[in-house]
Amino acid sequence: MNILVTGANGQLGNEMRIISRKTGDNYIFTDVVPVSGAETVILDITDASAVMAAVKENDVRCIVNCAAYTNVEKAESDEALCRRLNASAPGILAQAMKEAGGLLVQISTDYVFGADPYNTPCREDQKGTPTGVYGSTKLEGEKNIMASGCDYVIIRTAWLYSEFGRNFVKTMLDLTSVKPRLSVVFDQAGTPTYAYDLACAISVILDDYRKEEPVHGYSRNGIYHYSNEGVCSWYDFSMMIAEYSGRTGCEIVPCHSSEFPSPVKRPAYSVLDKTKIKETFGLKIPYWTDSLKRCLDNMNEG
Repeated sequence: MNILVTGANGQLGNEMRIISRKTGDNYIFTDVVPVSGAETVILDITDASAVMAAVKENDVRCIVNCAAYTNVEKAESDEALCRRLNASAPGILAQAMKEAGGLLVQISTDYVFGADPYNTPCREDQKGTPTGVYGSTKLEGEKNIMASGCDYVIIRTAWLYSEFGRNFVKTMLDLTSVKPRLSVVFDQAGTPTYAYDLACAISVILDDYRKEEPVHGYSRNGIYHYSNEGVCSWYDFSMMIAEYSGRTGCEIVPCHSSEFPSPVKRPAYSVLDKTKIKETFGLKIPYWTDSLKRCLDNMNEG
């Protein structure tokens, strides 16, 4: 099966590169800029004609869309570009898969929630209540995909990190190595997600799609939630990063999110209920601290 991956030089895209080596599928990795040492086809996913041509020329049967505008704060002042990447582009990719009779795997976010107060894990059928441009455009992208009539699997995830790119884990490693004291918010709860684990889950879904070979639509179309298991605050996350990396010389103290003024209100509770994806695809999801250890070990080996 020919699979096109967008945003291939980002966190999840790089993990998909690793996963691809364990399959017999033909992967086409695309991004808007090349990176040294990584074979990349240049593709602008906001250009409908370019997307259609790439799908046709490579006989693409599946697109995994790892590309997005993810700078939550900057999105508030850069709404036009954010909407092009997060809302319009998924609609273009969906239309391409509709015409090709293929599957679109779209990566979405816990930021589609947040305006309403929650204290139980968010389910897929829960109404989206985004608090900013980033979450609103990602939710709009979901709706554009569903309206297209293509086969789709939308995966909402949260607090993504990996060995690649910039992320919270790398930031904390840098700060705890030079700062004697750090304040980290404790009043926002969610679950970290190791991008490699998410890539493995996507691989399972692609295998399932290949085996089904749907003629009249994929039977498991829908929205799914995926993060690692468990719940923590950013403070808890920081404490475990410091402990596992041996950076215990930095004092980490809990603080309120109000102490860090931001142009966007982040979800106070965005834990995702993963029952549906586990039952549908038979997934066993690792606990977040176990995955954090594996990621840090991989960084040390690298």
